[in-house]
Amino acid sequence: LAVAGILVLFTLALTWIAAIAGLSAKTVEGASAFSYPLIFLPFISSAFVPTDSMPKAVRAFADNQPVTSIVEAIRALLSGQPVGNDIWVALAWCLGIMIVAYLFAVRAYKRSAA
Repeated sequence: LAVAGILVLFTLALTWIAAIAGLSAKTVEGASAFSYPLIFLPFISSAFVPTDSMPKAVRAFADNQPVTSIVEAIRALLSGQPVGNDIWVALAWCLGIMIVAYLFAVRAYKRSAA
């Protein structure tokens, strides 16, 4: 249930980000191009390789972005390992992204409605 909860929260956060793109873009292509940076976040995280094996600059980014904490929390939960702080960091990222993206989406909606 904890894994499902994290995935639902992360999906909601990404949905609000997508709402910003949909409300702000002038064309469909523009809205879809907005998602390209988000697509690359898992590749610069601990999802595929440990961050210890990355160069310093890449490791600094990978250790401090939302996908790494979410992946580490889910990995620990599914393998029955202690989760530690990763779950709280993942929840903070998800809630923070949702709140900020919601505020920007509301602002974009008001601009498009005017």
